[in-house]
Amino acid sequence: MYSQESSTADAGLSPTGAWELPEEFRQLRDLVRRFMETEVRPLEETLGHDAAGPPPDALLTLQEKARAAGIWALQTPQEFGGAGLSVLGQVVIAEEAAKCRMGAFFPACGAFGGNPPTVMFQATAEQFERYARPIIEGRVGRAFTAISEASGGSDPARAIRCRAEPRGDHYVLNGTKMWTTHAGTADWGVVYARTGEPDQRGGISCFIVESDVPGLTKVPIEVMTSYAPYELHFENVEIPVANRIGAEGAGFALASDFLVKGRIAYAAGPIGIAQMALDLAIDWVKQRTVFGSRLADKQAIQWMIADSEIELRAARLLMYQAAWNADLGKDVKVDASVCKVFGTETAFRVVDRCVQMFGALGLAKEMPLERWFRDLRVKRLGEGASEVQRMVVARHLLK
Repeated sequence: MYSQESSTADAGLSPTGAWELPEEFRQLRDLVRRFMETEVRPLEETLGHDAAGPPPDALLTLQEKARAAGIWALQTPQEFGGAGLSVLGQVVIAEEAAKCRMGAFFPACGAFGGNPPTVMFQATAEQFERYARPIIEGRVGRAFTAISEASGGSDPARAIRCRAEPRGDHYVLNGTKMWTTHAGTADWGVVYARTGEPDQRGGISCFIVESDVPGLTKVPIEVMTSYAPYELHFENVEIPVANRIGAEGAGFALASDFLVKGRIAYAAGPIGIAQMALDLAIDWVKQRTVFGSRLADKQAIQWMIADSEIELRAARLLMYQAAWNADLGKDVKVDASVCKVFGTETAFRVVDRCVQMFGALGLAKEMPLERWFRDLRVKRLGEGASEVQRMVVARHLLK
């Protein structure tokens, strides 16, 4: 489906002087756009406003259609049986897949699966075949990743207190994890726990933990969105040494790459949602009449639309630049922080303006705007709060 070498080289200026995506990415974007229009949004219209995913049978049918269309296991490297899509390709898809009511947390209603946690690509062959392979082949759903804790989700390397003590051929895990997505439905997940001294970045290890293991309790955390993350309590949970991924103490190093690159794709979803909100608002103001003329003729409305378009173009190009640099093998820690902050904050501002343009209707649940507004507020905290990302950028400039 995709060749990173050719696509990265071909991206750049068109004959007209405008920056363009490579042709194969434009084709992929159009494929996903058609799938969203013909399969995802019609299904979503049959679900409640705050639905957290489609029913299992409907999801299975949707995923089968996605696999038949070749939109499956996109982030999984080819050597592991996936599409091996580059970061640039991932953000193109992520933007389009978010263009549905539940797109902030269930892009494409969960149709595009097949991707185990990224750390599994550094697991042993036995670990991979037992846990990751069924996800890639579509035999099971997804896995959770548990990093954040109440002691400080924005600085996990030093804040982790959940501890795994070695006891012969197993570890004993005790502690609590917070804000863990998908834990309620996942069969297993990866848990990052401290095996070294407190506050040491090198003292964290990564473990595969099955959801039905004795001593694990999962409690949903009710938040402002329709989708609840989970609090995980580990009480003397025994984990075989064979379930440790990588060397003891190497957990945070294993996580760092996926945390950085993940922020780039994370910004794509909010941009896609905001673009869809702006498209809805433009259609609305062109037909809505107040005080004897269309809303579209009011300068205040025109400036809201213009500012939104300007900011979305800038956010999209920052995202493309970060993804492109990642595919070239560059250090994108700062790039990822820049596009994550600007993308999520821009999207929230755009949706806020769109609610304003719709007036009271923008608050009604017959429209998707109020759900997007709540979901995008969360996105400014997830994957590292905006303030943390600004700290990353500032440290780079001031060091």
